[in-house]
Amino acid sequence: MVEAREPVIVVGAGLSGLATALGAAVRGRDVIVFEAADLVGGAAAYSGGQVWIGANPVAEREGIEDSLGRTETYVRAIAHDDPEVLDEKAMLRWIHTGPDAVRYWEDLGAIRWKVIPGLADYHNEADGALPVGRYLTNEVLDGAVLGPWRDKLRVSPYFPVGTTYDELMEKGRRASYVDSEEEKAEKADHAGVPAFGIADGREYEQAAGADPLTFGTGVVASFLRRVLQEERIDIRPSHPVTALLSEHGRVVGVRADGPEGPVEVRGPVVLATSTYDWDPDLVREMVELEPEDFGSVAPESLRGDGIKLAREVGAAIAKIPATSVPMLPGWRSQVGTGYGYGPEYAMPHTMIVDAAGRRFCNDSYWVDIVAKTLAPGDKHLPFFLVWDDQHRQKYGLAATPPGGEYPEGWVTSAPTLAELGAKLGIDGEQLTRTAERFNHHAARGQDPDFGRGTVTYVNRFAGDPAHTPCPVLGELTRAPFHGLRLKFVGTGIGSSGVHIDGDGHVLDGDGATIDGLYAVGSCAALTTTGTGYNSGFALGRGITLAYLVSAELGGAPVP
Repeated sequence: MVEAREPVIVVGAGLSGLATALGAAVRGRDVIVFEAADLVGGAAAYSGGQVWIGANPVAEREGIEDSLGRTETYVRAIAHDDPEVLDEKAMLRWIHTGPDAVRYWEDLGAIRWKVIPGLADYHNEADGALPVGRYLTNEVLDGAVLGPWRDKLRVSPYFPVGTTYDELMEKGRRASYVDSEEEKAEKADHAGVPAFGIADGREYEQAAGADPLTFGTGVVASFLRRVLQEERIDIRPSHPVTALLSEHGRVVGVRADGPEGPVEVRGPVVLATSTYDWDPDLVREMVELEPEDFGSVAPESLRGDGIKLAREVGAAIAKIPATSVPMLPGWRSQVGTGYGYGPEYAMPHTMIVDAAGRRFCNDSYWVDIVAKTLAPGDKHLPFFLVWDDQHRQKYGLAATPPGGEYPEGWVTSAPTLAELGAKLGIDGEQLTRTAERFNHHAARGQDPDFGRGTVTYVNRFAGDPAHTPCPVLGELTRAPFHGLRLKFVGTGIGSSGVHIDGDGHVLDGDGATIDGLYAVGSCAALTTTGTGYNSGFALGRGITLAYLVSAELGGAPVP
C-alpha cells in the first residue's frame, strides 16, 4: 500500500493525464504532472475532440435511445478481425464504465458535454451502429478562464478552433477552414449570450471579443480549467521523465529532467503519454513503415516515451495489426518540415491510385485506405492522390485556399492524366482508363467498385454538403490535373503499445500486474477494441481509464 504522503505521479499533460490528476486530487491525493513539452494538451488538443461512449447520459438526456447491449454489439461487429488481440474483459469494463465516467467528469465540473450533431458511427453498416449520439465534445469554453495558462495550451492547427461542430456540419469541414476574415469578424460581433455551462455558466460564455475554444483544444481546456482549481495538483511543463524508479519489481517513482536539473520523485506512476509517431524505430516496429511513407501531425514531443519507460521495467508490448491503426492519408507540409492532412482527399473530384494507376479502396474512407494499402501480400505502396482543377477551384488543398496556386514543387500538374502519370511514376494509360470508369459512375453519385459515398460518417464529416448527388463523389474532367505522393500520417493514436488490463494496470510478459505502474494514455495498446476502431475510441477510453485509475489511487476503486 502506497503511503498517503507520496504524490501520484502523472507522466503527460494531455487529456487523460489531466483527468487522472483531477480525479486523484479531489480524492485527497497530491499530484505532480510531468510534461515533456513546454505546452500542455498533447495529441488530444490537436484532435477533433471526439469522445466516443455508447449509452452515455448526454445522449439519454437529449432523447437518443441506446443501450450497453447495443454498444457491445457494435464494438464486437467491427472488431471481428484478429480476435486474439481483443481483450474481452477490458472491452466490457470500458463499455460498462464509460457512461459513469462521462457523468463523473461533468458532475465534477471538468466539462459540460454535448452530443456532436448528426455524426454517425464510422461503420454505419455494422450491427449496433447509431446515426447519432455516441460522439461527445465540449460546450464552447472561453479561453480567458485559463488565465496565464492560456498561453501554455496547445491549439489545434488541424481544426477550425473557435467554430463549432454545428457550423462544421452545415458548411463542411474544408469550408470551415477557409472562412473569410469578414465572416470571422461577423461571428465575433454576433457571439451568443450565455446559455449553458457549469455553475453559473460564465466560464462558458461567448461574449463579444471572447476566445472561444472548441474541438480537441476546447475539451482539453475545459479539463485544464478545472485542474487549475485544485491546489494539490502541480503541473510541470518542460520536465521529460527519463526513467522509472523500480525496487524489487515495483515501480516507486520517476526521474525527470527539468530546467534546473534532474529531479527524482517517489510515488505511484501513471503513464499518460501518447504514442510513438516521431520515433522512426518504433514506427518501423509497430506499423512497418519507412520514413518515406509515414509522417505525423501529432506534437513532435510524441516519441514513444511511455512505451520506452514501461519496457525498461519489464512491461509487455501488445501489437495491433498495422491495417487497423488509425492513420490518415496526408502530405508533406507546404511550409516547414512537418506534415498535414485534411478532408480534401475525400472531397469530390479526387481519387487515390497506386503506381499501376488503379484504384484499390474506398478512397474517401481512411479505414479502408489503411486496410487495403497495407494488406499483407497485396500492399499498394507507394500510393497517390490525383485530382482535377475543379477541386483546386472549389476547395484548395492544405494551406492553399480555393482558387489559389500551389507552392512550386509541392504538387505535380499536367494537361492530361497520361502526362501526369508519367511525371508521378504512375502508369499513365491505366490512370486514364481508371478515371474514365470513375467519372462514369461519379456523375451518378455512385461507386460500384469500392463504395465511395456509402459511409455516412465520411459524407457528413469530410464531404462537401453542397455537392450533389453525393458529397464525396465528383468527376475528374477539368485540366490541368494534379497529383502528389501520399504518406500515412499518424495522429497520436498508434494502437500498439504498453499492455494493460481493463483497469489501467500495466502488465508484464507473463500477464502479471507491475505494482505501482498504470497507463491511461495512447501509449497503452488499444486491446480494449482490438482491430476495431471508431473515431473517439481513444479519447473515450482515456477518460474512462482516468476515472478508474484515479479512483483506485484515491482509495475508492470502482467496483
